[in-house]
Amino acid sequence: MFGDGTAWFGAQGLFGLHGADNSPATGAAYKGVYSAMNWTGVPLLAKFFFQLVFAGTAATIVSGAVGSRVKYLSFILFSFIMGMLIYPVTGHWIWGGGWLAKAGMWDFAGSTVVHSVGGWAALAGALMLGPRFGKYGPNGSITPTPGHDLSLATIGTFILWLGWFGFNPGSTMAADPGAIARICVTTNSAAAAAILSATVTSWFLLGKPDLGMTLNGCLAGLVAITAPCAFVSVESSLLIGLVAGALVVLSVMAFDRMRVDDPVGAISVHLVNGIWGTLAVGLLAQDAFTPGTTGNGLFFGGGTKLLAAQATGVFAVGVYVFLVSVLAWALLKVIVGIRVALQEEISGLDVGEHGNAAYPEFVTRKPAYSYATAMARSDDGVTVDVVTGGSRR
Repeated sequence: MFGDGTAWFGAQGLFGLHGADNSPATGAAYKGVYSAMNWTGVPLLAKFFFQLVFAGTAATIVSGAVGSRVKYLSFILFSFIMGMLIYPVTGHWIWGGGWLAKAGMWDFAGSTVVHSVGGWAALAGALMLGPRFGKYGPNGSITPTPGHDLSLATIGTFILWLGWFGFNPGSTMAADPGAIARICVTTNSAAAAAILSATVTSWFLLGKPDLGMTLNGCLAGLVAITAPCAFVSVESSLLIGLVAGALVVLSVMAFDRMRVDDPVGAISVHLVNGIWGTLAVGLLAQDAFTPGTTGNGLFFGGGTKLLAAQATGVFAVGVYVFLVSVLAWALLKVIVGIRVALQEEISGLDVGEHGNAAYPEFVTRKPAYSYATAMARSDDGVTVDVVTGGSRR
């Protein structure tokens, strides 16, 4: 991804970390194995580890869209393909000094490089797998399948929200207090604004404030601000978040109507809002915040040049990732299969794919009564109805 080579892919430093650490020691740009990263002086292994986690993020985005029906082995193999042939290629185009970087595209922390790439691959997987059994009825009906524990989903969202303060400010790759502080605030502001707009939008469209939509709204705001976080004002970050929160709700509903089954809304969160965040750079960037980089966006007098570069990147990355992902899923379908058997899907993948029950107490503890008719007999012979609280001798 970062190795020197062509405008299309890196050709040096493949399959391992070797060659000189080309961090600038004298202020002069060192043209070595990883010239695309010589602008920061942190050690090469620190750069590697930080970028490794980004690659892992792109792969795990796919899991949400193919969940409850994909074969575990197939997902592992696809993740390998993702890490070898998809993510580092498009990443080189933008972050590795490739042709999109030369064309003037900017993506500070990965709205396209990480999130849209994962989203395009997720869309390909969802289409190749097809919807879960019973998700869509023959008459066009949609069967809601909410997650089993919204408390865990909420905690998970909070963990991701916290993690984004490493994801975005860490992309400065330098101990720059001013830049880090501002990126933290733009990141947080976009997430907060998206939470509000997703809640309001779902309340208006669904009649109730849907917590799942609120949580996805938070993530949508974080994804959208990832590309422009260093290039926009706090006020602009609020606008980006407000749009992202409404957009994710509309997108989830639209994909359901198109019968694209995405159990967690990963495509709407990462692909749709990755695109929005990337385009937002072209609209709202201000040169004053990071001089000598993006220049001004369309809304600040910069014309359409930056927006055109951003749109070109969105299109090119989308075409490459989607086509290669479809090909990869198709090959896996022929070689090892990609979808579990229907009976396994109905009974759950925990047992079929992993030989374990996620909730073994549900299997081992089988009471001979239902809650509605349960009666508890005390030692003194009084029978208590545990539902109503009434008692009798």
